[in-house]
Amino acid sequence: MLYLFLKRLFDILMSIFVLIFLSPILILISLLIFFQDRKSVIFKQKRFGLNGGKFTFYKFRSMPVLTPNVTSDMKSKIKITPFGKILRRTNMDELPQFFNILKGDMSVIGPRPAILSQKNLIFLRKTNGSINIKPGLTGWAQVNSYDDMTESSKAQYDGEYFKDMSIGLDLLIIFKTIIYFTKKPPTY
Repeated sequence: MLYLFLKRLFDILMSIFVLIFLSPILILISLLIFFQDRKSVIFKQKRFGLNGGKFTFYKFRSMPVLTPNVTSDMKSKIKITPFGKILRRTNMDELPQFFNILKGDMSVIGPRPAILSQKNLIFLRKTNGSINIKPGLTGWAQVNSYDDMTESSKAQYDGEYFKDMSIGLDLLIIFKTIIYFTKKPPTY
């Protein structure tokens, strides 16, 4: 399908562009994280991807090294490093996912990759078919208040994206993502 070819081409070109253009920032962030506690810079976690397969998901580490895996409903209980608060507030902790996109584990646009404990979300995605597309850095659910949604609402948006995938919808999601970041209030 031409759309999938163009989507993958966009993913590759966007990843290369971002990783090259932002390489000084990526290096600076890596150094700041490392010098904070002399530990690993990248947080790695198994996530569900295309067709329910598992892959290693990358983020800049924003929590202490031995922090257990948590779900989004446990956010109030997690400890975040001082620099990690800045990374999360600016969403710069997500930048290493461009390596996931370049590798082909993810796409720029698609459902967010579910963590292994989100069994219900995976079940709902299997039911609506959205498990059959690559997870994304941003997506239809994300531009519609992802963090404030129930898993069933997330899955509903993921299913809508799966049914209506097109260049036009992808461009709308990119536009809404840019708008979101320009209006995003600081969170502490």
